[in-house]
Amino acid sequence: MGIFVSRNKIKDIVKDLRAKNQTIVVTNGCFDILHIGHVRYLQETKSCADKLIVLVNSDKSVRAIKGEGRPINNENDRAEVLCALSAVDYAVLFDEESPAALIDEIKPDFYTKGGDYTLDTLPERDVILKNNIKVKFIKFVDGKSTTGIINKINNK
Repeated sequence: MGIFVSRNKIKDIVKDLRAKNQTIVVTNGCFDILHIGHVRYLQETKSCADKLIVLVNSDKSVRAIKGEGRPINNENDRAEVLCALSAVDYAVLFDEESPAALIDEIKPDFYTKGGDYTLDTLPERDVILKNNIKVKFIKFVDGKSTTGIINKINNK
């Protein structure tokens, strides 16, 4: 079971993990309505390293990206649900539209993103290259998305 920690606390945790020679993988997202696509994505992400840190868009960040009416679930609930998954070791909130600054602070060994991105389209590209972080793009589970779930609910 993962631990929901503050942005300040994750720095100490990373320092401890490094002292124990643990590898770290980071991913990020809104994770608004958790579904099988998220679960498989996080499981594959976890397989990249010893510890998985999920950077979770805050409510403010989700609204900036997805618009009014989102998120469906608040930031604390989303982070706690993620921490209930065995693949997740830590969850940390961030307010910015991109987690680049937080990635730069953590300096993970690996970073994963959905297969709809390439290195050239990653908003975090510069910080990834600067810190020599290995990137893995993970294929989506077809037909599984939060937007699809919301549309299905609205159309009954």
